[in-house]
Amino acid sequence: MTAAARELPSSARATRSPFIRLNELLAGVAPGQPPINLTVGEPQHPIPPFVGEAIQGSLKEFGRYPATKGTERFRRAAAGWLERRFGLPRGLDIEHELLALNGTREGLFLAALTARDLIADKSRPAILVPNPFYAAYVAGAVAAGCEPVFLPAGRATHFLPDLDALDPALLNRTVAVYFGSPSNPQGSVADLAYLRRLLALARRYNFIVFSDECYSEIYTRDKPPGMLEAAAGDFSHLVVFNSLSKRSNLPGLRVGVAAGDKTFITKFLDYRNVVAPQVPGPLQEVAAAAYDDEAHVEENRRLYRLKYDLADQIVGGRYGYERPAGGFFLWLDVGRYGGSEKVALRLWKDAGVRVLPGGYLARDQADGGNPGADYIRVAMVQDQAVTAEALHRLVAVLD
Repeated sequence: MTAAARELPSSARATRSPFIRLNELLAGVAPGQPPINLTVGEPQHPIPPFVGEAIQGSLKEFGRYPATKGTERFRRAAAGWLERRFGLPRGLDIEHELLALNGTREGLFLAALTARDLIADKSRPAILVPNPFYAAYVAGAVAAGCEPVFLPAGRATHFLPDLDALDPALLNRTVAVYFGSPSNPQGSVADLAYLRRLLALARRYNFIVFSDECYSEIYTRDKPPGMLEAAAGDFSHLVVFNSLSKRSNLPGLRVGVAAGDKTFITKFLDYRNVVAPQVPGPLQEVAAAAYDDEAHVEENRRLYRLKYDLADQIVGGRYGYERPAGGFFLWLDVGRYGGSEKVALRLWKDAGVRVLPGGYLARDQADGGNPGADYIRVAMVQDQAVTAEALHRLVAVLD
């Protein structure tokens, strides 16, 4: 798949924050109306009611170093939730197949370094990344000394990488592939058949699937399937990452979980024992309580559904809009209006609406095309009234 590959970019280019680039684009430009920020995927719904009580009840834990792999209470709660949510045919081994993370960003980044050490016999090692992508994927690949190879994930392939386009020569030098479902930013969801095909490729060519499932609990119709579910009890060549930022509306908690391949998790824990900070005990108590409760998650989904109802009404059939299957972003095609940068600047200048240019979330492919260049990402994280106001402004400016 030569069209999907790109020469190794510089570390500076590959890891630059899209939000820094947006700040530079809008620098010195005054908002045309009172500003509304729809750039960062930071949930704004109320936090669950049990958070304060859980912290208060475990304050003494701030006085000791926690184990890097997480407390037994946290690991049992996280494993139990994963088993219930994805109908796993066997329980996760909480000693060897699961550990706590400081959110998933640091876990996703450090996973690349671990994979490179674990699979050290490949020349010109590559890590595959969907394009558009979450910035931590590319940062991890570059830090691990691997070539990030960008796999187009555009409308033609339902915003998922085309597995049929993968060249065996590329797969033979692949160390890992980052994959997200529901995806950020498009909100696409892979079915079980797709997940099983990807996992089969990993086992055939000896690489690891890093499945980023942070948006698994925000969906508008059916529950998205997960990679653990697709694995059917055999977690080899697979590591799933999930967190409470989106599921439980706790972005400031910074608690996540990694689960899957026993050999990888063992080496990952050894690596993190040296380089990663532990998760504070009281925060793990909050996380355990969150994994044991679904009522607040259902309420969270309800609030997002109401905002997608607003998008259905206000945006309608404009800009290629389709109600996404998962996640909380709109991925709007503004190519006819000049593309992502031009539109983001215009929306800020004329409407005070701050959105993220899709081109900043993607890289140019070998053919020169950027799969995000015609899109803007709109985070549906504000309350209903603010969301409605922002969408009305967006439509008024563009139309």
